[in-house]
Amino acid sequence: MTGTGADTVAGTVAAGKAGGEADLRVGLVGYGVAGAFFHAPLIAATPGLRLSSVVTRSPERAAEVGEKYGARAVGDAEELWESSDLVVVASPNRTHVPLTEAALRAGLPVVVDKPLAATAREARGLIELAGERGLMLTVFQNRRWDGDFLTIRRLLSSGELGAVNRLESRFERWRPTPKGGWREAGGADEVGGLLYDLGSHLVDQALLLLGPVTHVYAEADVRRPGVASDDDVFVALTHVSGARSHLWASALAPRLGPRFRVLGSRAGYLKNGLDVQEERLRAGLTPDSPGFGEEPQERWGTLGVDEADHPVRTEPGAYLDFYRGVVASLREGAPPPVDPEETVEALTVLEAARRSAAEGRVVAL
Repeated sequence: MTGTGADTVAGTVAAGKAGGEADLRVGLVGYGVAGAFFHAPLIAATPGLRLSSVVTRSPERAAEVGEKYGARAVGDAEELWESSDLVVVASPNRTHVPLTEAALRAGLPVVVDKPLAATAREARGLIELAGERGLMLTVFQNRRWDGDFLTIRRLLSSGELGAVNRLESRFERWRPTPKGGWREAGGADEVGGLLYDLGSHLVDQALLLLGPVTHVYAEADVRRPGVASDDDVFVALTHVSGARSHLWASALAPRLGPRFRVLGSRAGYLKNGLDVQEERLRAGLTPDSPGFGEEPQERWGTLGVDEADHPVRTEPGAYLDFYRGVVASLREGAPPPVDPEETVEALTVLEAARRSAAEGRVVAL
């Protein structure tokens, strides 16, 4: 590591190992939806971390971070380098690469909200830089810790599903009136739209469950007036194993499909509704409160064949495990909770999907 920031990290980590009392100071870039509803409360609830500084130019948000977390508000990311042991980048997508690069060059480990970059090439450059500097780099793929996804992994591990032939996965909403903001108003330069937003989760989950991909087909449309980025997306993946993934992301779905339908050689799993953690974070519940990730029984999915099915308890969602993994990586040298190399594979698929949608053809990888 080089630079004052790196020296600070090394000293703080060493102190934590020796005495266990020194929390890692976290500098958060961005306090919009991602920063306010996900990162800030998760950081605050994770033993070993302390939210110390937040980049925001909004007086209202500055007051909030002070009142809720005792953190100071700063106007520019560069003000974090000397006073942080870890930087979390939760700013608009187009800023992820330059901000992550700047933090790494300042000698600081980095958590980046998804997507890490717009292209696999850019992501690879950040990974190489982190490796050269000996710094942790990881990506906030929090949907790996959704209860329903953890349930599918359990069912695969136990053999109850058998070999998966088809995965159907959806993030659908009914938002006929645009909310505005860069995610909808920006074009490709903003890395906006649902393909790179919710699609980053859908593709990541499909790769984790079914492995590498050989062919990609996608449809990406702009359905709502006043929106510049794709708001209705479908992606079909053919995996090396022969399994297929059909993935949907839409802001214009008046009738929602199931969150998951997994068809295996022994049984199928059907699950409706979203993981409970996001709604609870938005409602102001703290992620370390008892039962935070537990789903009520009436929302459980079912497993079986035809009508011969039965309810299956949803695994507790565990977003906190991501930041616990960050602490373990920095304190103990454990692997980061999300290997950034895996995001290169996902970005390769997303780039192929964007090309497929633009050219109307199947793209071979």
